[in-house]
Formats: sequence, C-alpha cells, structure tokens
Amino acid sequence: MNRIRSLALLGAATLTAGGLTALATGTAQAADVNVVRNGGFESGLAGWSCSAGSGAAVSSPVHTGAGALKATPAGPDNARCGQTVTVKPNSTYTLSAQVQGSYVYLGATGTGTQDVSTWTPGSGSGWQKLSTTFSTGPNTTQVTVYTHGWYGQPAYTVDEFSVLGPDGGGGTDPGPSVPGAPGGAAVSGQSANGLTLSWNAVGGAGGYHVYQDGVRVQTVPSASAQITGLAPATSYAFQVSAYNAAGEGPRSAPVTGTTTGGGNPNPNPSVPRHALTGYWQNFNNGATVQKLSDVSAQYDIIAVSFADATATPGAITFNLDSAGLGGYTVAQFKADIAAKKAAGKSVILSIGGEKGTISVNDPASANNLANSAWALMQEYGFTGIDIDLENGLNPTYMTQALRSLSSKAGPSLVITMAPQTIGMQSTQGGYFKTALNIKDILTVVNMQYYNSGSMNGCDGKVYSQGSVDFLTALACIQLEGGLDPSQVGIGVPASPSGAGSGYVSPAVVNNALDCLARGTGCGSFKPSKTYPGLRGAMTWSTNWDAKAGLAWSNAVGPKVHALP
Repeated sequence: MNRIRSLALLGAATLTAGGLTALATGTAQAADVNVVRNGGFESGLAGWSCSAGSGAAVSSPVHTGAGALKATPAGPDNARCGQTVTVKPNSTYTLSAQVQGSYVYLGATGTGTQDVSTWTPGSGSGWQKLSTTFSTGPNTTQVTVYTHGWYGQPAYTVDEFSVLGPDGGGGTDPGPSVPGAPGGAAVSGQSANGLTLSWNAVGGAGGYHVYQDGVRVQTVPSASAQITGLAPATSYAFQVSAYNAAGEGPRSAPVTGTTTGGGNPNPNPSVPRHALTGYWQNFNNGATVQKLSDVSAQYDIIAVSFADATATPGAITFNLDSAGLGGYTVAQFKADIAAKKAAGKSVILSIGGEKGTISVNDPASANNLANSAWALMQEYGFTGIDIDLENGLNPTYMTQALRSLSSKAGPSLVITMAPQTIGMQSTQGGYFKTALNIKDILTVVNMQYYNSGSMNGCDGKVYSQGSVDFLTALACIQLEGGLDPSQVGIGVPASPSGAGSGYVSPAVVNNALDCLARGTGCGSFKPSKTYPGLRGAMTWSTNWDAKAGLAWSNAVGPKVHALP
C-alpha cells in the first residue's frame, strides 16, 4: 500500500508541475458536442480498445443507462482502455467520466500541446466524477483519450465518458431516442407493508418511473424498487416506464402484487436492555457439539454461524450440518428456535465469518441479500441477522440491504454486527459508516476485541489486547463516534481455544463492563463519563464456552444482566 501511495503522489506532483489540477474543468460553449463515440458503453465496447483483453461491457454497476465499462488490471497490465477521437485544431475540450474504484486514471495523449491526466486517489465505494481539460495544437485533428486502473488494484468501472468541445467533423453519437417499455415486471419479497418490484433493464434508459395504481410513486436509477408503506393483505397494480434525455417512454404492462396478511401471530421477543450474545457453531471444530436447546439460558441473543453464499451475488442460504452435529435434524433445529423465542431469546443468522465470501456491492446484490435473508427468517424462524463479514463491506449497499430487510420484517428485527477492531477505529470505515447509517434500526455492534494486536484507543494512546484498557479505550471510540451506548457490546473469546489471541478472563470482561457503565474497575484508562446503557458482551462461541464448563457465561452473564 505504501508503494501505491508514493506512486500516486508522484502522479499528483507531475500534474502540479504541468500547471494542471485533478479537478480542472472547462466551460462548454453552446455549440460543443461530445466527440467520443459510445461513451456510455450502451453498445458494448464498440469504438474502444482495451489492453490485454482487460475490458468488458457490464450491465451492473452502471451510473446511467444499461451499460458501463469494467476493466481489470493484472500483473504488469494496468487495464488501459482508449479511443481516438476527431478534434478541431486550436480548441479546448473538457474530458470527463464517472468512475468507480481505486486509483482510476483519465487522460488524453497526442493533443499537440500538453498531454493531461487526472485520477481518483484511494478507494471509492461509489461513483466519482473525474474531469480535466486539454487544448489542441494548430495541426492536431486526432487525440487519443483513455482510462486505466493501477497495478495490483481491483477492477474499476467507468461510465458517461465524454470529450466535450468543438465538432472536429468525425461525427458523434446520434441523439437519444425515447426508450421503449420495460418488460419482465415481477413482484417478490412481499411482507405486510411492502414488496420488491423488478423488471428488465431498457437500453438507453437514464432511469425509471414507478407507478402504483396509476400514480407515480418513485423514480429509481436501476431496474428494481423497494415499495414500502403499503397496507397489509392488499393488492396493488404497478407499472414502470423508462426515461432519458429524450423523454419518458411508454409504461410496462401492469403487474399485481399483494401484501401479506396483517398482524404477526409469532412476534419476535424484544432484546433486553443489557444482553449477552453468543455465536452457536453449525459445525464441529473440536468445541462441544451443541443443539440450540443446549445453549445456556444466560444468552439473550444466539447467532447461528453461518449462512452460506449462493451462486447469486449477495444471496444467502442456510444448510444445517446434521452429520457434523450428531444427526441434528432440521425439524429439531426449527423447533429449538421456536422454543428459544418462547423463552424470550433472539435467534439470528450470522453472515460471513472467517471464510465468508458474501459480497454486497451493487443494488442487485443488496436486493438479493434482503430477499434471501427474509425468506430464511420466514422458513426457520430467525429473528434477525448478524453481519460478520471479515473482508470489509460496502456501506452504501449494505445499508440498502439492511433497510430493505427492515421494511419486510418490521420493528422487531434484530440486527447485530461483529466487525474486527480495525473496522471500528474510525467513523470513515465501512463498518462504522454502515452502523451509523442504520442507527435507527441497529441493535448492537459487538466488535471483536481479539486477533488484532495493539490498537489505538479514543484518547490516541496505543493499548495492547488482553487488558481492561484495551476493552474500554476501544469501546470508547464507538461511544464517542456516534453509536448509542445500547448499541455497543464487548466481543471476546469464551476460552483461549476460541481465538488465536486476545483471550481475557471473565473477570477482566466484568471489570471493563463496570468501568464503562459505572466508572469502577478501570485500568489506566478511565472514560470521561459513564455509559449505564451499555448493551453488554458477546463471545465466540457458546460451544467453546460449553467446552470450558460454561465458565464465561456463568461469570459474564450475571454481570451483564445486573448492569444499571
């Protein structure tokens, strides 16, 4: 990462030396045209050439329309894609594009004056606009414009590539025509108060209007919409139209969706003010093999570990490891979930884990996660989900997925998170952003205070894991960063076997809880105030806890439940 940073800084210095900036823009005259052909990639890669076959036309993610360029650097190839455009001598052009990715470059060569480039430093989870200007020489009639990524970085995406200036006589793309009617409209994910409407993307569309019983209710950029605020057990007719700069096209054929019946015959239990969370292992790794019915009553939230990825991006499923769990049947498992709920416990499905491969990076995958999670909740009786993706997450689309799930499941949905320590060091991190984005529906963040080494506390000092100061000073970051105390929990291993490092005795956990909630039992770090509403503690796992004779839950559980 240091090598990338130094190269990026060198590129920025070069731009400065040339008298340009990465945000330079020009003012287009009324007669200016876009001299790039197929700049929106609606016709695939027509007109474009990409090095080493690195580029591909994709339908998602896109900024507008139905197409975009996705190019993947590999080895010494930086995935450069370019096009030669016809320009007018002694003229000024504005070069711009919408980009998504790390270290994405945009530039022009052969200008006859000074070649230019601009780039987006660092990683970006959403679309960013790059723009710069160039001037042509007295004899320049053609210029090569390009985009590329950076070595060792993931794929990048480009849309709306534009070179705006005087017409050089090389022709331009024809003006847009009104898009046709969307086809394939379908309804899915019905709940008592909402549903998901999806349809086939329309070429050349800039976005879509959604009509409910003949009245326009939404305008969305892509081919799906979450419809909320509906009445239970009620049928609605929906239509969709596509639009672009030329206008709005005809509406689709109507499709009917009916919400589910009102009321909830089996409402989820509420999470207590102070709660103990434990992860239950759906596999045998040497810890005690348990049925859900074996889990100690000290645990208020039981996170079933883990959901499985499917071939559909973002979608999940669950496969009970009956053989590994001594013949535990699906029917027994569902009955045990119901019994735990009847006892006031929340049984949720955890997504991710050390080997989790679930990615939510666009609207479609966010929709897939919400729909599949809701289906599993209905099938098994889960009361919510836990986000334990240890390879990072996209806050924009994870927020979309969780809000969509909340609209289906209602206010009793339990949402927990278990980020690694690095994920909650700054409010700019993906996990922290997501937590703050869904603060109104979030239950608790049980950060993993282990397998991390030394980390910064909220006072800027470095603390070593395995101490009461490590637990309290890192919890302070979340408490001062915007989370409610009820949304902060301390996650630790149940025994030395539960993690590679970072185990602390239950007595240390209890001291940290007292320090944060009461101001007693602190080490060298003492928070500036107390947080009596602190949610509690979490452990990996109920199985390792059982292996150690329930020493962790028998000690920490009563402490959590006795917090003020």
